[in-house]
Amino acid sequence: MSKNQVSRRQFLSYTLTGVGGFMAAGMLMPMVRFAVDPVLQAKAESDFIPTPQKVSEITEVPTRVDFKFEQQDAWYTSEVTGTAWVYLDDKGEIVALSPVCKHLGCVVDWNTDKANPDKFYCPCHGGLYTKDGTNVPGTPPVAPLDVYPYKEKDGFLYLGKAKPKKEA
Repeated sequence: MSKNQVSRRQFLSYTLTGVGGFMAAGMLMPMVRFAVDPVLQAKAESDFIPTPQKVSEITEVPTRVDFKFEQQDAWYTSEVTGTAWVYLDDKGEIVALSPVCKHLGCVVDWNTDKANPDKFYCPCHGGLYTKDGTNVPGTPPVAPLDVYPYKEKDGFLYLGKAKPKKEA
């Protein structure tokens, strides 16, 4: 037998400390995983979302393009539908505008106001935007429509997150 004998009190203390340590680790591991797991998950390859719009079919007339993407809020994933107005400008470059009015967030539509043809019209308060998304002075909107950055991949249009239009 060993010279250093463990007393009952020491044995009980070591045993309870060990069991308590295992219980604490069992409670802390899920919390640590919850905090660290989102950081370790792989991110999406790109911030650009595919649309069903073929680039070859884009014309000079603004066309409404609806696209779907998955949005994750914490642990809940939902499918969201986005919209853009897409057309070719005078230089033949693609322009993709957000349909959200800068006045109160209503959705604008192209060429629906008979009194103001060839303009984006907001039905909520009569807001008007020119074809390039610039707000018409004297109407409620105080800023131009946001612009989607875009890229072409495999003949289809991909849209990024809408950004405020840079004033010329």
